[in-house]
Amino acid sequence: MTTTPLTWLYAPGDRPHVVAKALAAGADVVIVDLEDAVAPERKDYAREATAELLSERPPIPVHVRVNALDGPLAAKDLKSVAALPGLAGLRLPKVTSPAQITRIAEGTAPAAGGAPALFALLESALGIEHAYAIATAHPSLHGISLGETDLRADLGVREDAGLDWSRSRVIVAARAAALPPPPQSVHPDIRDLEGLAASCAHGRALGFLGRAAIHPRQLPVIERAYLPTDREIEEAETVVKAATTEHGAQALPDGTFIDAAVVTAAQRTLSLANRR
Repeated sequence: MTTTPLTWLYAPGDRPHVVAKALAAGADVVIVDLEDAVAPERKDYAREATAELLSERPPIPVHVRVNALDGPLAAKDLKSVAALPGLAGLRLPKVTSPAQITRIAEGTAPAAGGAPALFALLESALGIEHAYAIATAHPSLHGISLGETDLRADLGVREDAGLDWSRSRVIVAARAAALPPPPQSVHPDIRDLEGLAASCAHGRALGFLGRAAIHPRQLPVIERAYLPTDREIEEAETVVKAATTEHGAQALPDGTFIDAAVVTAAQRTLSLANRR
């Protein structure tokens, strides 16, 4: 992609008409789900419909979330979609070890001359404990993120704040592995747009970048939350201009100290602002 993705929209693989609507909804990436969103008796149909979709390149990047890696369906999913020209990435659920990433990367590589981009979902305490090892398991791994519904159940967490340590752990692991900042997990109440906005603001403060969605109405809320404000853009422009004029650490007229790290952050802000 030429721009940093901020919105990732899930669509059930057994409902091609919903997938078609998702492709036109304005998301940066559509994730066709073969796992939780599909009933057991419709798994085969979902796989076939998704393979048909990806036989050509869709208008925007499409990822596929396969079934659980330790079950019998994942191998069928991978065999059906890994080599297709329309696939932009594979999302691997409930990852708990780096060996799983290595196995998938090596198993899918021969199909297309190189493994497709892999994205690991960490959804358990064990996955969180192995976050950095998973993040550095293989060059084909392009990102890690949380699956908070399963993680919440595994940890027995009742309040949202109980997940913040796990969130920070995954954010740090991704950055330590030179991967992009993770997107937030989905906000499950599609009617609660005010709560979604507040949750996105909290996620942004933690270091997430963008968010997965389960309904198109969530997309503009997510994008608005993660795009820099006018004030942030103005401050970033001031920093970059000052760094261009005078190299090295310095203080701006308002007393703000800037150095290379501050300049890098300002440049990242302006890069995101170009999406507006």
